[in-house]
Amino acid sequence: MERTAIRRRLMWQVATVADVRRETGTARTIVLDVPEWPGHLAGQHLDVRLTAPDGYRASRSYSIASAWSGGTIELTVEQVPDGEVSPYLVDVLKVGDPLEIRGPVGGWFVWKPEQDGPVQLIGGGSGVVPLRAMLRAAAGTSTPMRLLYSVRRPESVIYVRDLKELAAADQVDVHLVYTREAPDGESRVGRIDAELLAQYAFGPEDGATTYVCGPTPFVEAVADLLVAAGHDPARVRTERFG
Repeated sequence: MERTAIRRRLMWQVATVADVRRETGTARTIVLDVPEWPGHLAGQHLDVRLTAPDGYRASRSYSIASAWSGGTIELTVEQVPDGEVSPYLVDVLKVGDPLEIRGPVGGWFVWKPEQDGPVQLIGGGSGVVPLRAMLRAAAGTSTPMRLLYSVRRPESVIYVRDLKELAAADQVDVHLVYTREAPDGESRVGRIDAELLAQYAFGPEDGATTYVCGPTPFVEAVADLLVAAGHDPARVRTERFG
């Protein structure tokens, strides 16, 4: 049975676009209806494949943005300049279109409701996508969660309304970090550093599992800061792109 399930996840199937939402000037959420989707864990990803009229194929991996509830699934894609797949997904794909997908994939960078201890989420740019799925999966639980989200400027924030809604929960804390331009009334502009982690993140003594996702340099820098601060490397899980 397990082998059959694995083979099924590795087979391509056709999803249908049920809805699309613009998140920022370069990012878009795509809601997919997948009749035979087997379910997924928060933090997993899937593969998307596009086929050109001449038969040329290109595939890319994208984190799943939604918690599994037995209905549709969501992807949030940020356009990559000169990319082969993301420009089509962000600017061309429309409701009713078919989309080839395969998955879910991944078993390390995942959060499960039965896990012990608080959860620290640290995302850079579109690295917030799988972290948002974790926040959604934890809704209604008593698990303490903190999100540190690094973006260039206010208009770069993905899930503006969603993050405000999630931050209203008692066990969730959301803090945005701006690296280029901050909103009026906020003086700090800069990257995540040791001082900021000490102020807004769970400490080594809290026993939190930390998930860090974003561009490779961002992930490596944050992971190094966490270990230098005394966090157990075995409890720091990373996922990087680029």
